[in-house]
Amino acid sequence: MPSAPQSRSRTRERNNVLNRPEFMSLNQPLRGNQESKGSSRKPSGQCTAPSESTKERRQSQQLPEEDCIQLNPSLKGIAFSSLLAIDICMSKRLGVCASSASSWGSARSMVKLIGVTGHGVPWIAGTLICLIRSRSLAGQEVLLNLLLALLLDILTVAAVQKLVKRKGPFEVTPGLMDYLMMDIYAFPAGHASRATMVSRFFLSHLVLAVPLRILLVLWAFCVGLSRIMLGRHHITDVLGGFLIGYVVFGLVDMLWMPSNTCQMLVSIW
Repeated sequence: MPSAPQSRSRTRERNNVLNRPEFMSLNQPLRGNQESKGSSRKPSGQCTAPSESTKERRQSQQLPEEDCIQLNPSLKGIAFSSLLAIDICMSKRLGVCASSASSWGSARSMVKLIGVTGHGVPWIAGTLICLIRSRSLAGQEVLLNLLLALLLDILTVAAVQKLVKRKGPFEVTPGLMDYLMMDIYAFPAGHASRATMVSRFFLSHLVLAVPLRILLVLWAFCVGLSRIMLGRHHITDVLGGFLIGYVVFGLVDMLWMPSNTCQMLVSIW
């Protein structure tokens, strides 16, 4: 006769849920643990070929960074991309004189003429001619500082354009005068920068009537607009040119050469 404790243990095993066939796998140890234990028992001299093959597969499945999509871009990136798209779209719509076949192609020559008034070559040549013919000390002082401002503006625009290397909204080949002034890329607009600097220079150092002051401001605005209509620059390129021209004038105003220095430079020259 079985004892009472043995009968009780048998009844417990019968009533245990884990002893049922559908739950038998829960009582068995995991295969991963057995494999890990077996791998740990392997001698150090054996190579782990399966792990290396899995690493190679993972590396082959990884996509390059340029092909990956940013699923969670930042708010600043979204705003910048949206503004850039708006800038490109609006600039292409305003490029009505980009070619002779454009909607305002008949006015292309007149718009080009307005843009030439902001070019660096006529301004530097005119300043040098006036400096040679000038006999007054005040005139030489103003003209020498204007020449310094023009050279500083050209170098600043060329440096920023070389750094940014942004192309215009349309495929327009630069001309010979553009290569001379190193005005090849789009940002910032050199004509707009020069027109802003010159108009600000004249407004500060020349005594002009109110109508002439208004015409100077309108001229600078029309020069920037002409560059957009010709398809050479975006809207932001022209705005950047306006800002750089204002900053260049501020630097020249701070580094203003007095009349003694101008007389010395003129005598050396």
